[in-house]
Amino acid sequence: MRRVFGITGWKNSGKTTLTEKLVTELVRRGWTVSTVKHAHHDFDIDKPGADSFRHRQAGATEVAIVSGRRWALMHELRDEDEPTLDDILARLSPSDIVLIEGFKREAHRKIEARRIEARDRTPLAAGDPHIVAIAADFKVEGESLPVFDLDDTKTIADFIERASGLVAQSK
Repeated sequence: MRRVFGITGWKNSGKTTLTEKLVTELVRRGWTVSTVKHAHHDFDIDKPGADSFRHRQAGATEVAIVSGRRWALMHELRDEDEPTLDDILARLSPSDIVLIEGFKREAHRKIEARRIEARDRTPLAAGDPHIVAIAADFKVEGESLPVFDLDDTKTIADFIERASGLVAQSK
């Protein structure tokens, strides 16, 4: 079973910034970290005119780009359904923890990011038993869950280590 922990919230709630800071902090602590991010259906990491883009446009289902520094595999769904989170996790190489950004309806433990400037500030925690903490850039009252300052990356990383069992390992 993979060790996973999610960062969820509404659009512009600070999910990506928090995820980025947590990756940096957990890697600094010696852990190997992978990430999975849910994106809107039309996202593209290729630029028109690039060879890999041209391969996909020509009809290739999968395109691997390989260099001496990195590799990427793109899979064009065509008429297939979006893969499940479990399908994606099964394709990842082993790591100490996978941080999952988005996927707010999936059943893994997660922290809810809240920003005062987010378009939608409706709390998600009340309707999701898998949300185990909240990180906000404003004072949150009346919550039974732990609440962290959105910028307190070290304390949030400590919480994730404890919640996911990372501290039980010696690194």
